[in-house]
Amino acid sequence: MKQSKLFTKTSKTLPKDEVSLNSQLLLKSGFIDKEIAGAYSFLPLGHRVLNKIINIIREEMNAIDGQEIMLTALQAPATWEPTDRWDDEKMDVWFKTELKNGNQLGLAPTHEEPLTKLMKKFINSYKDLPVFAYQFQTKFRNETRAKSGILRTREFIMKDLYSFGRNQQDLDEYYERAKAAYVKIFDRLGLGKITYVTFASGGTFCKFSHEFQTLCEYGEDLIYINEEKKIAINREIFTDDIISEFGLKREDFVEKKSIEVGNIFKLGTKFSDALGLHYVAENGERFPVVMGSYGIGPARTMGTIVETCNDEKGIIWPKNIAPYHVHIISLGKEDTIAAESEKLYNLLCANNVETLWDDRPNVNPGAKFADSDLIGCPIRITVSSKNLENKQYEVKRRAGGNAEFIPQENILAFLANELK
Repeated sequence: MKQSKLFTKTSKTLPKDEVSLNSQLLLKSGFIDKEIAGAYSFLPLGHRVLNKIINIIREEMNAIDGQEIMLTALQAPATWEPTDRWDDEKMDVWFKTELKNGNQLGLAPTHEEPLTKLMKKFINSYKDLPVFAYQFQTKFRNETRAKSGILRTREFIMKDLYSFGRNQQDLDEYYERAKAAYVKIFDRLGLGKITYVTFASGGTFCKFSHEFQTLCEYGEDLIYINEEKKIAINREIFTDDIISEFGLKREDFVEKKSIEVGNIFKLGTKFSDALGLHYVAENGERFPVVMGSYGIGPARTMGTIVETCNDEKGIIWPKNIAPYHVHIISLGKEDTIAAESEKLYNLLCANNVETLWDDRPNVNPGAKFADSDLIGCPIRITVSSKNLENKQYEVKRRAGGNAEFIPQENILAFLANELK
């Protein structure tokens, strides 16, 4: 992408009500745009990052036998009434509307009920099990107050995976596979070292669950960590009874702020009982299907990465989800600078190095460097007259360190090593 063709621009001004770091940096760098409180548009740079996060999650879901689907956002009351979750007193985040014929509809905040209902068409026998279905789908939640930028919004993409098995053993085995897949996802997203599998309440779904909590000083959650045993417990269940089950004491833990980036639940037969999802076993008896659910918010994860990967100049993207691998900065208006920059740009693109080229002719060097730091691509290559005289490029890593001068003929080998 040539930056002169990129319709988005960096900005120095922000909406007055944006106080979270992730929204400030993403808005200033032109990754997102605020439509209303709790709803953001993803612009070209932000959409590239979001899609890379989604693709990493998709690869790991496919690796544990997930089958991708997409359910509808529009929901009829009849699907939700058997579990009593159409009732606003039981689930108070519904966006509801009316059709022209007077019938009520809702915008789905989650999809346990509709997918359970769908599976009644396909699961009849033990031979049809297990099934693991997932989707990336827009959810709508009528939060009282949207806050924290893209960490808590009213409209957001959710990856929700659901498992359908014969018994508790099926559920337990898949639950561990999903947990391991989540650990791998956050490793690949650059959050592995600061993300903890956290013992937590199961809310209305089950007694206990596991959350994936990323340490962040601006996080809204509190967790208690034992580093030696790599055990983390959410504050809401940090009781002496729970602590003792791990063979530890309160003083063995330290309190940390965190952001929840994923969660997994053992649903059991809560939804299959209510909606009549049963299967016939080998002996002819009918049993309810045993379910689990496993969620990650890709945009919420993106916001968490920004909250934890930044400095005073801007965002520092992990290399595998950065909008582009390399940001070329052309300094000077000479024809030779433009020609050499374009030659380098074409070389990198031809070798599958994702490249953003700041070819803007009327922007001063300081502004170009400031924009580059704000956008946060992993590698910056500067093309200038002095460097061309020495047949080299000035290369700087966004994550820090001194600039290096790489001979022009060695640039591909250098990048291959940096970006592997």
